[in-house]
Amino acid sequence: MSRLEPQAGAALVLVVDDEPAQRALLSYNLEAAGFRVLTAQDGEEALLVIAEEAPDVILLDWMLPRVSGIEVCRQIRARPEAQGSAVIMVSARSEEGDLVRGLETGADDYITKPYSVSELLARVRANLRRVRPSQSGAVLEVGDLRLDAQAHRVHRGARDVHLGPTEFRLLAALMERSGKVWSREALLDRVWGRDIYVDSRTVDVHIGRLRKTLCAGGEQDPIRTIRGAGYAIEDR
Repeated sequence: MSRLEPQAGAALVLVVDDEPAQRALLSYNLEAAGFRVLTAQDGEEALLVIAEEAPDVILLDWMLPRVSGIEVCRQIRARPEAQGSAVIMVSARSEEGDLVRGLETGADDYITKPYSVSELLARVRANLRRVRPSQSGAVLEVGDLRLDAQAHRVHRGARDVHLGPTEFRLLAALMERSGKVWSREALLDRVWGRDIYVDSRTVDVHIGRLRKTLCAGGEQDPIRTIRGAGYAIEDR
């Protein structure tokens, strides 16, 4: 497999597994496919990462020390900040009852060991089409805003909105999770990437530019500022 450098705005996958070799293998193959990757060695660490990073997909091993994957999944689904994440349970348990239990606990998908890398990547991409629709070229709509990811075009009502690459990625992130409050740090990771140092005030500058362009026709500002927390886009 040829290796791709993850692009700014690439989907973020969290690998939760207590086996170092398995974490390394999954990380290598996911990064080779162009994903950004974080890892956690147990459930407690995973919950901390999820609270800070809001990953798009969580690959969650069932058999974890101290806190089982099932319990971690239950806690993930009880957290508002994780509602936009897809959980794929990974387990050697292949009985139908185990699969049902995993899905009923809140997992979006269930893959049994052993599995092929190609199957795993296909499951990740399939779940991404739901939680990150712009990654698959979908059309996003919030109020009178319409973003066509494949054509790289934005409309506000009947008006064309011309955005630069950064403002386009910023708007896509906000529209993909309408109503979600994004911290500046989370937007930096999603839009600019974790490996690029950008001051958090840069987010404010680009939000200002985005607002100016979106409201150039005299429309109401769709972006809400939450003091001390960040930004959200709403249908209003």
